[in-house]
Amino acid sequence: MLSQITFANPKLLLLLLLVPAAIAWYIVKYRKQKPDLHFSDIGFFAVKIKKTMRQRLVPLLFVLQMIALSAAIIAMARPQSKLSRQEMQVEGIDIMLTLDVSGTMLAEDFKPNRLKAAKSVAKDFIDGRKTDRMGLVVFAGEAFTQTPLTIDHGVLLSQLNKVEYGIVEDGTAIGDGLATAINRIKDSKAVSKVIILLTDGVNNRGAVDPQSAAEIAALYGIRLYIIGVGTRGEAPYPFKVQTPFGTHIQYQNIPVEIDEPLMKNMAELTDGGMYFRATNKKSLEAIFKEIDQMEKTKIDVTQYNQTKDEHLPFLITAVAALALQILLSLTYFKTTP
Repeated sequence: MLSQITFANPKLLLLLLLVPAAIAWYIVKYRKQKPDLHFSDIGFFAVKIKKTMRQRLVPLLFVLQMIALSAAIIAMARPQSKLSRQEMQVEGIDIMLTLDVSGTMLAEDFKPNRLKAAKSVAKDFIDGRKTDRMGLVVFAGEAFTQTPLTIDHGVLLSQLNKVEYGIVEDGTAIGDGLATAINRIKDSKAVSKVIILLTDGVNNRGAVDPQSAAEIAALYGIRLYIIGVGTRGEAPYPFKVQTPFGTHIQYQNIPVEIDEPLMKNMAELTDGGMYFRATNKKSLEAIFKEIDQMEKTKIDVTQYNQTKDEHLPFLITAVAALALQILLSLTYFKTTP
């Protein structure tokens, strides 16, 4: 939102040149008002007579006149404030992030682990899409909406920070996670509807078949980006081990199992959908940047202008200064002929 001050009658501002001219005239006139008397003896005038406060404040009347004149001229020029808003690069895109929070997301082939790395990269992605509505669905053995579509990214980021392992029953219900995201975005009127689904496993829970969920997404015109996270081969996984000396963490390598043929097929069922494989945090960041560049569907820039007259304060100042000048001249500075 930008605010600018303009004038409806800017040429009238040239009248402000009268102010310095009047000041110069006043100074010359004030000097000439001092009488020039001739005396044979100036001894009487050797005594310095101090000016009274009233005499010292006499120029105040002229100052008030100049304030009134200046304010009146500015008021006649009609100052106006213009509020303008121009939305640049409006994407017109609704995006649902769908995040796997199953136990295997704690594997540490991503630093510090897959889940924390995914949250960190997602945060940067959200920060870079300030004009898009975004929401968050989390899933493991079941799925739920953490945040519905919103333009308030502060709320979204706050809810993303609360996502952790254990908030839902363990498992990997990819179909349920996707179906929940579809339900949240299917009625959107946005130019583009996108679901970004991030998972590290094979569907083993849930009531909805992942393939069927992808077909439903295609029917609603939803583009599906699926990201498989996990190194190739095995990944170190932390296990809690209870010993006589307390709980300790031990690591064991577990196989990385991602049903890539299914993931690719699901993504390709939707118009423009794609499957990506991230084997470390750096490649995950690159994938989100690629998605960010692909989803730049701009719509026409809209501009909103509102003009408001701002002459009233200057008019009030002019009247107040003139009234004060007249009041003082009739009271405190009143002179007797």
